[in-house]
Amino acid sequence: MNLPNVLSFFRLCLVPVFIFVYFSDTSHSGILAVIVYGVAALSDVLDGKIARKYNMTSTLGKILDPLGDRLMTFAVLICITIDKVVPLWAVLVFVIKECLMGIGGLVLFRRLSDMPSSNYFGKCSTIVFFAVCVILILFKSSISQLGATIMISVAIAVTLVAFISYVLKFARIIGKRNTKQK
Repeated sequence: MNLPNVLSFFRLCLVPVFIFVYFSDTSHSGILAVIVYGVAALSDVLDGKIARKYNMTSTLGKILDPLGDRLMTFAVLICITIDKVVPLWAVLVFVIKECLMGIGGLVLFRRLSDMPSSNYFGKCSTIVFFAVCVILILFKSSISQLGATIMISVAIAVTLVAFISYVLKFARIIGKRNTKQK
């Protein structure tokens, strides 16, 4: 297990920490939750940079990295939904998109024995989603339900653009593979 994989595993371990901190009864729970979320985001950036710079990419990393990202994002989204900051449909859209991405990833992995890396749209989606969630966590008591819904809708729209870009990428990869086999 190399350093990028350790960082991804660490990010997975931060998921329950985030949930615990978010729902703790301290006056600074929002700030502490954002710090945990920020550390998770920083570990995501570091594991990618280290893996690429030192040629430490691995199949395990290509599974652990997005898993850590998705579980943390899902935990954050569930927490702010339970807290009635955002509507339930936001979680449902996210879960459906992630299930489809997971199925697509498994299909590619079974066909190619490899996982495609993230792309520009995926990285933008992660940044936008992170920023929106941080704002919603820190200012949940001062943002209207409409404002929160608009913000999460924008984040989900960017996520859906990333999803479409991945679908197109998957289709190209499968198409190239099928062309080579003929």
